[in-house]
Amino acid sequence: MSLGYFAYPMPVNEPVYGYAPGSVERKQLKKILAALKKEEADIPMYIGAEEVRTGNKVALHPPHETAHTLGYFHEGDESHVKQAIDAALAAKENWASMPWEDRAHIFLKAADLIAGKYRYHINGATMLGQSKNACQAEIDSACELIDFLRFNVHYLSEIYKQQPNSAPGMHNRMEWRPLEGFVLAVTPFNFTAIAGNLPASAALCGNVVVWKPAHTQVFAAQMFMRILKEAGLPGGVINLIYVDGPVLGDVCFSHPGFAGVHFTGSTGVFNQMWKTIGENVGKYKAYPRIVGETGGKDFVLVHPSADVDATVTALARGAFEFQGQKCSAASRAYLPSNIAAAIKNKLVAELKTMKMGSVEDFTNFINAVIDEKAFDRIAKYIDAAKQSSDAEIIAGGNYDKRKGYFIEPTVIEVSNPEYVSLCEEIFGPVLTIYVYDENKFEETIELVNTTSPYALTGSIIAQDRNAIVLATEKLRNAAGNFYINDKPTGAVVGQQPFGGARASGTNDKAGSMLNLYRWLSARTIKETFNPPTDYRYPFLQAD
Repeated sequence: MSLGYFAYPMPVNEPVYGYAPGSVERKQLKKILAALKKEEADIPMYIGAEEVRTGNKVALHPPHETAHTLGYFHEGDESHVKQAIDAALAAKENWASMPWEDRAHIFLKAADLIAGKYRYHINGATMLGQSKNACQAEIDSACELIDFLRFNVHYLSEIYKQQPNSAPGMHNRMEWRPLEGFVLAVTPFNFTAIAGNLPASAALCGNVVVWKPAHTQVFAAQMFMRILKEAGLPGGVINLIYVDGPVLGDVCFSHPGFAGVHFTGSTGVFNQMWKTIGENVGKYKAYPRIVGETGGKDFVLVHPSADVDATVTALARGAFEFQGQKCSAASRAYLPSNIAAAIKNKLVAELKTMKMGSVEDFTNFINAVIDEKAFDRIAKYIDAAKQSSDAEIIAGGNYDKRKGYFIEPTVIEVSNPEYVSLCEEIFGPVLTIYVYDENKFEETIELVNTTSPYALTGSIIAQDRNAIVLATEKLRNAAGNFYINDKPTGAVVGQQPFGGARASGTNDKAGSMLNLYRWLSARTIKETFNPPTDYRYPFLQAD
């Protein structure tokens, strides 16, 4: 593995297409959407160099149009998990010994393919499979995924350049090895970019990967896998399988070659993973790396000096883009009594202008939640608020799943600062607000800090600099990504490395050098040019 000869400069973030009416990109995307809907996809697993079709077909439906079938994927079982592990380990030696520049060029080519040839395909698959509008798909499955691929190469080149000093008569060097064994990537439905980055970042570092995406994200995941293949990824380096989570865990977490897990998903699942890995730790060749980004109950703390219009926009976008199905979504807001009425009135008026429906109608801001299970869970919180004496629904509150899983953007105002929707992650288009006494800002900071077990994202909106400084300091541990006068969503690779602590994960900052270190194992090598030939030191000589 050659080191230090390929320095990839800091990339520029991929430009975001606007999809304005009459634009070329809007016409092209609509053309691809129509083609993807017309074609009934037959989606295999990718194990080694083979496309594996089991015949156990699972239908894929757009969440906003459940009567339509996009295609079918072939679900696997325990035997396919074992095959994927075997294929990964068989590919490991060649992949790890490949010059890292050649590994890097595979992912750089994949980035170029997404930026050009397949931009509308992966955006279209994300729109149809995950019910994202054109803007949300563009910043996710195109721009963020491209940025992950390019910035990871830059960061890895910087890591490889880090070498120790050498004293006279010797030479020291640091070898950045992949982990010993295979890495498991378990990825979520809500971001195609995250689903692509989790296996790709580990593979770039020389690891081999078993990748299990959420079933509700398979339509876009398999498209990324096909792009990687076209970019030159050898068989067995990343093995894409569709199996149940417990089956996956039973096989992977008991295998001696299990080297680490790269996870984004629920806190409960991650906790169970960690527990199982701990119970099995004696089986492994080395201590596994456990990297996870989990849930969030993300806050917007509004100071009495805040600009009302800026606050309303931050809440409207932060809470309701992609139906609030972001672990960073604004889900609780604390409004000061002096401007609360103005904020609520403008927010309610704004929500009335938001159209809801299919992603194929580009005038729709709100689309469907991901599946019936999510729909039913979110609806229970809304129904509970309708019945509670501590809560009042001031906007939205309606839902309908006859044609798709549609839930109106909903705002709940509560009088109890410990009301359930202020504390628990809902993962849907529901924002809970609490109005505090404008003279109790510092007490409210403490309330924000202690209400939720999560610590992913949060924001302070204020014009008073003292308030900004105070909140930034007091909420130091309440959010891994902290925003000043902005919504708590929208982290950009290379600009705001993403991740949180507490119950929100291990804070290993995807989109930064920190994350890549987790998929490397350093070996220090010292070579002595003139080795000593006598054990005796000078101090041993007699006076």
